[in-house]
Amino acid sequence: KSWISTGKIKPGEVVVYRSGFSGWRKPEELNEIIPYFRRYEKAQLRKIKRRKPARGILSEKTQIKNILIIDDEKDLCQLLGDALSSHDYNVKFAHTKKNALSSLKEQTPDMVFCDLKLPDGDGMKILSKIKKISPGTIVNIITAYGSDETRDEAKRLGAYSFIDKPFSEEDILGNIREFCKAGVK
Repeated sequence: KSWISTGKIKPGEVVVYRSGFSGWRKPEELNEIIPYFRRYEKAQLRKIKRRKPARGILSEKTQIKNILIIDDEKDLCQLLGDALSSHDYNVKFAHTKKNALSSLKEQTPDMVFCDLKLPDGDGMKILSKIKKISPGTIVNIITAYGSDETRDEAKRLGAYSFIDKPFSEEDILGNIREFCKAGVK
């Protein structure tokens, strides 16, 4: 049930075995957990309605071209990088805080996806540094260790969004589209 309420399980994505129901079923077919899907959908709609664009200057058309992914999971970086590259984004990776700060000094990305837990540092500290080095860079926090407190802290420090792992390619692309549609630069 908590996997549904946190969005880790979405309708149509998995099947479960229930012996009393004679075999495999989709979670949304099990009456006792349908309310959890409904609550999750309502919560997501509330988040979308409440989300305010990042502070900045409104522009007619916001373009995102250069993206930096800061995450110590190299496989995740590669998969996400391939997905974004196939949509014509220029993608760079950093697997440590040190690499991330070095990469930021070389070239300022338009958007950053930053993990909270890195081997040599905290993602919140990286978020603060990014905002000092390049206030116009849009930072999205990605993590498997999210809480309401960390979400609030990330927003306070200037994060555009907070994306829970596991996420899909569409979650990331949707985040970029949403930002561009808002017209914030």
